Amino acid sequence: MVSVSTLPSAEDPARTARLRDALLAAAFTADGLLDLLGASAYAALARSETVPALRATRGDSPLETLVRLFLLQRPVAEQRARAALPVEECLADGWLVREGSQVRAGVDVRPYGGPEGQDWWIVSDLGCAVGGAGGIGRGPAGVDRSELVLGVGGASTTLAGITVRTPVESALDLGTGSGIQALHAAQHATRVTATDVNPRALHMTRLTLALSGAPAADLRQGPLFEPVAGERYDLIVSNPPFVISPGARLTYRDGGMGGDDLCRELVRQSAAHLNDGGYCQLLANWLHLADQDWRERLASWVPDGCDAWIVQREVQDVAQYAELWLRDAGDHRTTPEEYAARYDAWLEEFEARGAKGVGFGWITLRKSGAERPSVTVEEWPHPVEQPLGEHIRSHFERQDFLRAHDDAALLGARFRLSAEVMQEQMGLPGAEDPEHVVLRQGRGMRRATKVDTVGAGFAGVCDGTLSAGRILDAIAQLLGEDPVLLRDRTPDSIRLLVEQGFLTPEAG
Repeated sequence: MVSVSTLPSAEDPARTARLRDALLAAAFTADGLLDLLGASAYAALARSETVPALRATRGDSPLETLVRLFLLQRPVAEQRARAALPVEECLADGWLVREGSQVRAGVDVRPYGGPEGQDWWIVSDLGCAVGGAGGIGRGPAGVDRSELVLGVGGASTTLAGITVRTPVESALDLGTGSGIQALHAAQHATRVTATDVNPRALHMTRLTLALSGAPAADLRQGPLFEPVAGERYDLIVSNPPFVISPGARLTYRDGGMGGDDLCRELVRQSAAHLNDGGYCQLLANWLHLADQDWRERLASWVPDGCDAWIVQREVQDVAQYAELWLRDAGDHRTTPEEYAARYDAWLEEFEARGAKGVGFGWITLRKSGAERPSVTVEEWPHPVEQPLGEHIRSHFERQDFLRAHDDAALLGARFRLSAEVMQEQMGLPGAEDPEHVVLRQGRGMRRATKVDTVGAGFAGVCDGTLSAGRILDAIAQLLGEDPVLLRDRTPDSIRLLVEQGFLTPEAG
């Protein structure tokens, strides 16, 4: 059993509020850090490089003291700490630990900016806020590295950015870690449940929520959906231990199931825990097998009655993947013989499964109950604009529209060109007509698609006032084409523009 007795306590709301007030008074916030450190040192800290931040905090202001204590994890003189914090209460509750005439942090407390400018703080184990368990430091004394709780990282902020944020009654954060997803969910869900196999993670989530002034969550220990058996939610989010490894050494990243079985089971079991219309959104890794297309494989995971949008953001060959996670665990610091043995174990695992690569991306399911579910599996390694939650919600709304409209109904509908769509024309200098016309999105997924003259003219006229059929009739007259033939051959092009978000159906 993992002990949480050495972790801070947030049982006294008044004392936690006084600590929060002290952090705010010192401007120990995301904006305050950027102002103090500057963009270069701030970015370096996210890469686990502390020297620039140490140089920027050589003064004795309360903010510099807090940065040294909680982010750089350096002891400071107790008298200096008293100018920034209610030290006696922090010592009593375990936020600080006394060492002679100095005090040091008991946990990592990291400022984090909420989506509407809120000042939040994510609590995690010392040395683990960035860079993984092999990053800054080696974690607090007496704590098994396999049970360490990480703070904010790229994966957690990615998931927070893609999550659909419509108000809901209930939300589940499965594999909560330090509580960042539960903290976001608490802003738009009446009731939040958070689970984890690691009791330290549940305690960190409690601290994160309390220090950030968020409502408490229902915290439950256990794997996958076991802690919430028989229950349903409007939103499920999960940044699971998705790393595909030959063992389960580190709880925060290794799921303990073979291959990508953990991610597959999360997807397959999610439908039974979603209310009608509910969303399940998670990050995942998946194997690329030599004898099966990865798109077909991922599509087969989707449970009946669910629409899905699966986006592969990156793919690595098995050697690159093994090296990434060996560094994450600090295995590159072992002896050459140990490192080689562990590297070989990873490659043996992949060879046994017939894997040639590993994909990373996000999976969104919506429990639509449709007889003909919409399942989109695509590779999109290009830059996107976060947050994407609203774009993901509108993607599924457009699938509902397309499913409900045959070609005749489609031509009777009205559309509006989506915001910040630009048209690019390419051709030889002096040519009368362009060789290519491209529509390009400036928001969301930032897609680009090639259209013909009819498609470009159609999109340019869509302002929600005329039906698609009437627009095509006008284009046919302008081009001297048969309007019946144009109506017959254009619906597929309209569907593509709607599906990809270039056109939005007008209500009514």
